[in-house]
Amino acid sequence: MLFSHYNAILVAVSFLIAILASWAALNMAGRVAISRGRTARLWLIGGGVSMGIGIWSMHFIGMLAMDAAMQMRYDLLLTLLSLAAAIASSLFALKMVSVGRLGLRRLLPGSLIMGSGIVVMHYTGMAAITVDEPIGWNYGWVACSVVIALLASFAALMLTFRLRHETAQVALMRFGAAVLMGIAIAGMHYTGMMAAHLPTHMAAHHSGIQGSWLAALVSIVTLFILAITLLLSILDARLQARTALLATSLEKANQELARLALQDPLTQLPNRVLFEDRLAQALGKAQRTDSLFAVMFIDLDGFKAVNDAFGHEMGDRLLVAVTERLLQPLSGQYTLARIGGDEFVLLAETAAPDDAARLASALVRAIDTPFIIDRYELIVTLSIGIALYPADGENERELMFNADAAMYHTKFSGRNGYHFFQPSMNTFAQRQLQLTNDLWNAAERGELRLHYQPKVETRSGAIVGFEALLRWEHPREGLLMPDLFLPQAEKTGVIIPVGNWVINEACRQLAAWRARGQLGWSIAVNLSALQFEQPQLLDTVLAALAQHQIPPEKLILEVTETTAMRHPEKSINVLNSLTALGVKASIDDFGTGYSSLLYLKRLPASELKIDRAFIKELTGDSEDAIIVSAIVGLARTLDLKVVAEGVENIEQLEFLTTLGCDVLQGYFLGRPATPASIEVDGPL
Repeated sequence: MLFSHYNAILVAVSFLIAILASWAALNMAGRVAISRGRTARLWLIGGGVSMGIGIWSMHFIGMLAMDAAMQMRYDLLLTLLSLAAAIASSLFALKMVSVGRLGLRRLLPGSLIMGSGIVVMHYTGMAAITVDEPIGWNYGWVACSVVIALLASFAALMLTFRLRHETAQVALMRFGAAVLMGIAIAGMHYTGMMAAHLPTHMAAHHSGIQGSWLAALVSIVTLFILAITLLLSILDARLQARTALLATSLEKANQELARLALQDPLTQLPNRVLFEDRLAQALGKAQRTDSLFAVMFIDLDGFKAVNDAFGHEMGDRLLVAVTERLLQPLSGQYTLARIGGDEFVLLAETAAPDDAARLASALVRAIDTPFIIDRYELIVTLSIGIALYPADGENERELMFNADAAMYHTKFSGRNGYHFFQPSMNTFAQRQLQLTNDLWNAAERGELRLHYQPKVETRSGAIVGFEALLRWEHPREGLLMPDLFLPQAEKTGVIIPVGNWVINEACRQLAAWRARGQLGWSIAVNLSALQFEQPQLLDTVLAALAQHQIPPEKLILEVTETTAMRHPEKSINVLNSLTALGVKASIDDFGTGYSSLLYLKRLPASELKIDRAFIKELTGDSEDAIIVSAIVGLARTLDLKVVAEGVENIEQLEFLTTLGCDVLQGYFLGRPATPASIEVDGPL
């Protein structure tokens, strides 16, 4: 069949449909490859049908492209059989490329089956042409068309398999591959047509489908089907890409959440949750292998002072630097975790207690050197408690509790070292825990007491007021000093209700003294750091003053220098609110913190209270005398009163009087006493 007998427009349309059918096949393969279950089957069936229709319509339009004057007709049954062969071949091809691997053992038989299906489709379609005389065949061209069909099938399967995954580069390669596959499919068809020798004149009386008007209809329907298929495939690919992107983002978010759930965000060390899991694993391994390991509870000494003086940002940087040093001596199987503000815990395999001792000593030495951060020299030390498995505990709770008890023993024994757990330590730890629990109800049970230490004016020697000092009349332990329970009270938050009770009770006692004629006395109350930061502080003070009819200026609230400098702007606002009521503010323990003169002059304080540490060894030529003189001079410049505490002898009294201190306080002038023992009508 000479090419001059073809309609050029329909030939071009057939090529276009072949290319579109190939492109649809490549896209369908991608959809089938990434889909699962019912969705994959739907893409396979839909893709196979649309691809088969495309290939078949290319073949059908190619035959319709022959000169319309020939008036060809087609047998309906054979035409439908050729369509079925095209669809079956397409389904087979898509099914084949959806497998995980496509080696030559599958590719060669698959190419043979698919190529045979295309040949059957073509020659069945040719057999559907109704003619008066039999069609003659050039078997050389027939063989050539069969070879082209097989080679085209081989190339199509290989390209489709390799280009089934979605990427930007693959999308461009798919279009090029679709053009090559379309040319190969069309080439097979027209080579097969070259093999056919049709009669010059077709009979007009044969029954069948009139072909002259079908070209446009088949072209439009096929193009519509392929366009819809391609559009659905592209939209689904974009949806899958967005879904994959969202899934990737969600996976990263989940990984980040998992990391945050198991890792300390500041030091990047494991947190308590992950440590407990590692400890459980270590217990299981030790029980199976009869091995030993150590749990070390590690606490920083002096960290709170750094945090209060320089702020939380500097404290965080110090914790990171501490972590880096703690990791240096560690090797082998270990887990170092941060479980609290300045609390770390270490799980390490050890062959003997001496190994644990050497490791703990190395950790202490690693931190003993000062840290230089932003030109500041920061000094902290370690207190370590060691619990060994199985001697000091057979489960996670016992090991952690006993290591914690050993750490507290180290703290109370001078800090900057380590101790192994001993059963007696547990008694102390349990006592501390019981005291903390009892303290919650101490105020309600009437167990809290206030003792009052007099404050004496230097010029007149008269008592001008008292400082309220907290004591606890424990039903079993007896009278307890604040250093035994206030640190735990600060940690657990019980200091807030206790501190509120102190303010109210101090005002009540002052009201009682005022009722007995001591109108000139004032009362000083210490505020803890946690209580000072409470928004309800102002309301608590107002309520106490109103309830007991106390003039605001007779109440002095003492705030330590480190507390005031923790958040200077906030401290200024709080103290401004209090002094606006008439309440006086005192900066306690002055000289032990890191005050900024810029903030100090803005603090609405009425007095500076020199810490007892400078008074203890005060002599005329000592460094402490120089410091006290400087503080007095600074106070005079800022128009503040100076209160010196810790006066224990006549020499200190005379020296401080000479320096110009306004008010003195100490054992030499009067010890803390109960209200009943204070002689209201005369000197103490």
